Amino acid sequence: MTHGSAATHEVTAPRSRFYQGPFGRLFDDLEPWRPVSATGVPITDGPALEAWCLNAANTLMIEKLQPDGTPTPPRDIDEDAMDAEFGSAIPAGYTYFGQFIDHDITFDPTSSLQRQNDPNRLFNFRTPRFDLDNLYGRGPDDQPYLYDTDLPSSRAKFLLDTIDGTSVHDLPRNSKGRALIGDPRNDENSIVSQLHVAFLAAHNALVDRAVADAHPEPFAAARTTLRWLYQWVVWRDFVKRIVDPVIHDVALQKETTADGRTTWTRGLDDVYDWRDRPFMPVEFAGAAYRFGHSMVRSKYKTNFHRGAADIHFVPIFDNTIGAPGDDLRGFRPVDILNAVEWDWFLRMTTSIGEFPQKAHRIDTKLTNALAFLHEGEVGAANNVLASRNLLRGIRLELPSGPDVARRLGLAPIPLGPEEPASLWYYILKEAETTADGNHLGTVGSIIVASVFAGLLAGDPQSWINVQPAWTPGADPLLRPGEDDVDSPGRWELASIIRVAGVPTSAGQFP
Repeated sequence: MTHGSAATHEVTAPRSRFYQGPFGRLFDDLEPWRPVSATGVPITDGPALEAWCLNAANTLMIEKLQPDGTPTPPRDIDEDAMDAEFGSAIPAGYTYFGQFIDHDITFDPTSSLQRQNDPNRLFNFRTPRFDLDNLYGRGPDDQPYLYDTDLPSSRAKFLLDTIDGTSVHDLPRNSKGRALIGDPRNDENSIVSQLHVAFLAAHNALVDRAVADAHPEPFAAARTTLRWLYQWVVWRDFVKRIVDPVIHDVALQKETTADGRTTWTRGLDDVYDWRDRPFMPVEFAGAAYRFGHSMVRSKYKTNFHRGAADIHFVPIFDNTIGAPGDDLRGFRPVDILNAVEWDWFLRMTTSIGEFPQKAHRIDTKLTNALAFLHEGEVGAANNVLASRNLLRGIRLELPSGPDVARRLGLAPIPLGPEEPASLWYYILKEAETTADGNHLGTVGSIIVASVFAGLLAGDPQSWINVQPAWTPGADPLLRPGEDDVDSPGRWELASIIRVAGVPTSAGQFP
């Protein structure tokens, strides 16, 4: 769910059904979808295609328009009113957890949205596993600059900086303010960077616990516990929130054999399967998993430090003319005013009143901030995220949403005459019309759930393969009270925040 940049890291994949590499296709028998002109001719050339995508984005996919039909600047958005109109049942923190997950499972620095890729050069530099390699990199021996070098590698802990000399942490940064982390995309905005901080701090806390327990390899023990807790939260918390509950239950099933063993089986392996190792489907990476872009809000309340009398919203991005620069864009040190108070983003026992803030619904409208990205000229095709996503799907040669629905044996939902049949747009429309935007519809749920279940099952180091009966509550490095206090035994994203010990309420800010 990365927003991407003008130099987008994406790939195409060969259409041959005999090919299987780091990237592949779920529906290689379906024809690519392309928009057509008023005369019914497919639009194929660069400038005309970019113009078509930009027009579709600006006329169909902007939440709030001014009287002249142009997007309302994000700083002028009434976020309380937008919440009432577009708010979902999902806490806002999961928007950025989805982005964090995306950065963990896929990254290809060899490609660009601006050119067709050579299939012989395709390589996914991010392993398609939920293994936190965006956090750990290649480990303390190969990438020591990520770690505290005063400690031996067997007890390695991550470096952390502080914000303005307070007890609140930021990512470690060089003299230019750039983060020293396993994946620079996790510094794209203050919210995902603070989530990365929480994972770093959680690892450090688990190392301390392993040392106290006299574990012979504290670093390895902490890494395993954090990876498995993360995988648990990904499947049983995040995916459970965003897909149809029936499809979630079918996708990965826990069973007990006659001799008492615990096993896991996949129920959607006819949709996503592999021969040698899991691959990253372009229908997932280029369309289905980009549902999270519609969950982004234009503004957020960040923490109580901004003042009890007038806590105000901060734009996630504000690239409009005359913008004061007080937004949540990343690639710079985090200001204390923009540090995340987690009970405002996730449901926790200290969340009160309007909190946690809610993500916007999964629908065809993207928040205005995403029409004012900060990589280029305001209003340019590559600076409007919806336009960029439509163009990406076309250049990835993705099939249409209705064709995918029929391929899955489903009746397609209707689209209006002006609506694109793009797979990405179709999945958003399906969520909007069949699930009121509170989770994905059937096609989106099947693609997302099948891939997530397949990646977990295909990872020989995941908990479902190494210790199929493992639960967080039985892990020696995790503690009672770090699960859901209201529903004991339920471990959620908030559990990782609790392990980390990062600020979760107003009283923990200076």
